[in-house]
Amino acid sequence: MTEYSDATGALHRTESAGPTAVSPLLEVSNLGISFDTLSGGIQAVNNASLTLEAGRTLAIVGESGSGKSTTAMAIIGLLPGNGKVTSGSIRFDGKELVGMPENRLRSIRGRHIGMVPQDPMSNLNPVTKIGQQVAETLLAHGMATSKDVDRKVIETLQAAGLPDAKERAKQYPHEFSGGMRQRALIAIGLACRPRLLIADEPTSALDVTVQQTILDQIEQMTAELGTSVLLITHDLGLAAERASDLVVMHRGLVVEAGPARQLLEDPQHPYTRSLVAAAPSVAAVRLRPGAYAKDLTQRAESSVEPMAAVENIVELRDLTKVYPGRGRKKEDFYAARNVTLEVPRGTTVAIVGESGSGKTTTARMLLKLIEPTSGTMIFDGQDVSTLKGERLSNFRQRVQPVFQDPYSSLNPMFTVGRIIEEPLSAYKRGNARERAVRVRELMEQVALPASMLRRYPAELSGGQRQRVAIARALALKPELLICDEPVSALDVLVQAQILKLLGDLQAEMGLSYLFISHDLAVVRLISDYVCVMKDGELVEAASSEEIFTNPRHPYTRKLLASIPGNELLIELDSDVA
Repeated sequence: MTEYSDATGALHRTESAGPTAVSPLLEVSNLGISFDTLSGGIQAVNNASLTLEAGRTLAIVGESGSGKSTTAMAIIGLLPGNGKVTSGSIRFDGKELVGMPENRLRSIRGRHIGMVPQDPMSNLNPVTKIGQQVAETLLAHGMATSKDVDRKVIETLQAAGLPDAKERAKQYPHEFSGGMRQRALIAIGLACRPRLLIADEPTSALDVTVQQTILDQIEQMTAELGTSVLLITHDLGLAAERASDLVVMHRGLVVEAGPARQLLEDPQHPYTRSLVAAAPSVAAVRLRPGAYAKDLTQRAESSVEPMAAVENIVELRDLTKVYPGRGRKKEDFYAARNVTLEVPRGTTVAIVGESGSGKTTTARMLLKLIEPTSGTMIFDGQDVSTLKGERLSNFRQRVQPVFQDPYSSLNPMFTVGRIIEEPLSAYKRGNARERAVRVRELMEQVALPASMLRRYPAELSGGQRQRVAIARALALKPELLICDEPVSALDVLVQAQILKLLGDLQAEMGLSYLFISHDLAVVRLISDYVCVMKDGELVEAASSEEIFTNPRHPYTRKLLASIPGNELLIELDSDVA
């Protein structure tokens, strides 16, 4: 049984699939959490209730700021210094955790409740070897002695799926890939064989194939140990695939709860329905928001050769980037090898692949941020490698980037108005008054109120920051936007808004996009053509429809098969249609 309270405080109960335990392993009742700020107290969680039975997986889903991670941190007793539980109860294995002395909490934390946090680079000590970090956990909770700790560290890393565990234990976090670092966190979280594992967005920064591997590893280890899992995520597909039960949180409230599949197939709350509707799947149709895109599609479909139906704004031929080898082997590393692709004017061409596939390297070469080793790049009939002086300056104004993380790509010391106005000043476009008018036009184009002009990036949400980044990219009226994972850091509802905005802007302005992503469901929504890269090489390129309905390369099929919960999301899309 799952319990939750609505905004009025009324208690609701829903039956979970499977047998009901007499006493839940975790029981959160009417939980309230607030944070003290300079402007007063903020209620982050209000009257939230949920239960998790032994051996089951419960997912809490919702946007950033919904209260899901805050709830998880309260359970494990790791709220920030300005945060506190103001009401309610958290019972774990029959013991009340709210108000429990810190020394007793420490004996439960790690030993009985494990944690796999979201960002491995900020949660692993960069100056301590991986093996030492696992050993600290084992020794602190009496799971090993100084005599057998080295052996148990290797066993723990092996159980988490790390190859060559003995050698990996001697390495530092920066020597690991993203997937390997996440495995190290899984090893630490499960080192003490806890009864409950809290996994807070454990794969949000990983590619779909690595994501699937990590989730399989968590599932296998928790099944062997009989561990219950509290999964925190904004990814409905992942929750649908991995959780037996779901709790949906919105603005600090639990708005709906129940068996995962039942809740997603028949959501009752408007917010849950909006989440389900916004979740992309590879069965979704390409966003066609305007007359320009519609006309372009008709022209392309009427031609025997769609890629040749429209003039190409970009042509890459045999583009290669080689980094000289270092160390004993001194083998050259090919970040990109003989990449050949075209971007028809007014269309969206997506490059997909895992981290290290070469997709971002290709984009950076086209932006002239790094120089290719060989090959040619043609933009609007001009060889980009020969551009210098005024011609290079003109090229940079016509081609603009939109980066993955809007917070790190926006100057935190500048106001929104100054951020958007900066490229206009740099290229001496108009006088101060004309630039101010242009900035307000851009704010309107990306659907941001003029009242935000004096705000700073830290005062904006993730979606608002990405809109500012897009406005800045549009300031010089470019013809090509190179979007490098522009929505991967955003929640599903905000993601849908940004994708719609990009589609509307393309329809309105005739923009061309080179869209870099590892998320095939997102690519399906926005792309006309798809190029699949693996290990620096282009392994498949075709229309979006062809890639998603008839993938030819085994790697493309593997990427499609790895999308979490995609079968259910396809069913939901079909039901809506």
